[in-house]
This record gives sequence, structure tokens and C-alpha cells, in this order.
Amino acid sequence: MDALLREYLPILIFLGLAVALGLVLILAALVIAVRHPDAEKISAYECGFNAFDDARMKFDVRFYLVSILFIIFDLEVAFLFPWAASFKTLTDLGFWSMMVFLGVLTIGFAYEWKKGALEWS
Repeated sequence: MDALLREYLPILIFLGLAVALGLVLILAALVIAVRHPDAEKISAYECGFNAFDDARMKFDVRFYLVSILFIIFDLEVAFLFPWAASFKTLTDLGFWSMMVFLGVLTIGFAYEWKKGALEWS
């Protein structure tokens, strides 16, 4: 039983340190935080609409378009990492299938650029 507890000791120490650090950071935020922010702090920032308006208000569909485009291109680029890691062991089929994938990605990017989806007016 003593050996079993000794194996779990690092986990318990890590858990204790994590809880202690969490409590210290929460208490530090309570002590250091600004209680009365000025109007500039609570103004709209990078989102285009005020932070304290009605939650059911309508806003421009470009917000959705930009976020969807970011997710699509970000996830497609993430497929390059395993391909690059196994590049030396790839066959011709693996290489050319990724070239087709990158070609489709490039065509999609050029299409979105031509349609003006990447411009913010």
C-alpha cells in the first residue's frame, strides 16, 4: 500500500499546486482589478457592435463569413503538419494528392479574394 501511495504522490503534489495557483490568481484578480472602468475600456473593440446592447440585435453577416473563412483555411493548413512530418516516406500518390488538396485550397482562396470576402468596408 505504501508503494501505491508513493506512485500517486507526484499527482497529488501537482493537483495541490494547481489548486493553490488557481486560488492565488483569483485572489490577485480580485485585489488588483479595476473596479470602475472608464468609457473607453467598455467600448466596442474589434467586434463592430457595442458590448451591452440587446442580445437579439441583428448584425452584419460579414462577421460570420470572416470567422468561417478563418476556420476553413486554418483547419486545412493543419493538414499540412502530418504530411510534412511523413514527407520522406510518402509515395507519389501521397505527394500528388496533397498537391491537389493545396490546389483546391488555393483556388478557393483566390475565389474568395476575387469576390471581395476578405475586404472589410
